[in-house]
Amino acid sequence: MRRLLLNASAVAVLIVTIFPVYWMFLTAFKPTRDIQSDTPTFWPASPTLDHFVTAVNAPGFWTYWLNSLLVTAGAVLIALLVALMAAFAVARMRWRGRGAFVVAVFAAQMAPWEALLVPVFIIARDTDLLDSLAMLTGVYFMITLPFTIVTLRGFLAAIPPELEEAAQVDGCSRLVAFRRVVFPLLAPGLMATSLFGFITAWNEFAFVNVLIIKDQDKRTLPVWLSSFRDVFGTDWGATMAAASLFALPVLLLFLFLQRHVGTGMTAGAVKG
Repeated sequence: MRRLLLNASAVAVLIVTIFPVYWMFLTAFKPTRDIQSDTPTFWPASPTLDHFVTAVNAPGFWTYWLNSLLVTAGAVLIALLVALMAAFAVARMRWRGRGAFVVAVFAAQMAPWEALLVPVFIIARDTDLLDSLAMLTGVYFMITLPFTIVTLRGFLAAIPPELEEAAQVDGCSRLVAFRRVVFPLLAPGLMATSLFGFITAWNEFAFVNVLIIKDQDKRTLPVWLSSFRDVFGTDWGATMAAASLFALPVLLLFLFLQRHVGTGMTAGAVKG
């Protein structure tokens, strides 16, 4: 009975979690008359791709998609590189100020991003970096870096340092020992942190809406989603098709990396 209740609870949580995503994809394939009908349908009687055609042919779709990809990939790659060095220094070395640095990283992770909107805007304005993809990449790097450091630090702490020491005894330098012994073991952690960093940067809306003011061609996909609303109302079919296209890259990336995500996140939480 206890297992039955737990399984029933898990199914209920799954349904509540997955239903909005299912409804988004379902609405994207529904004809407009079915979307506006008073009687809801849970399967499209006559599926259509018209809404996807409208979304793809909307002004700026490919430009915004490329901007999102460049900004997100750039921020995640830079964050991984910097966080890997910082996490190694924290997990493997002893130096003055190490504890204060860890506290500062955790504080940065807990700080709400919205509190940084005004300071970041002032900095971008004073440095003439408004309407700049480089500034947006730097902001996303700043957002994803604390989480990446925290996760990789825990993952590195879970790898026995004796592995590196054994490689050094065999003649490897510290850098070579890290590259040949530790780095391959970090693959699940790197994939997990890169996925969560990608999701964070890919979905971000507030900063791009504040930092990209005049040059509309520098905006990203989250802002593009709002372009289907006009004075006549909202084109829900095109909006849901656009949201499906927006979620598709993250979904495919998650499916590709799903074997490593659970391992990376749990291993990164073994030691603090």
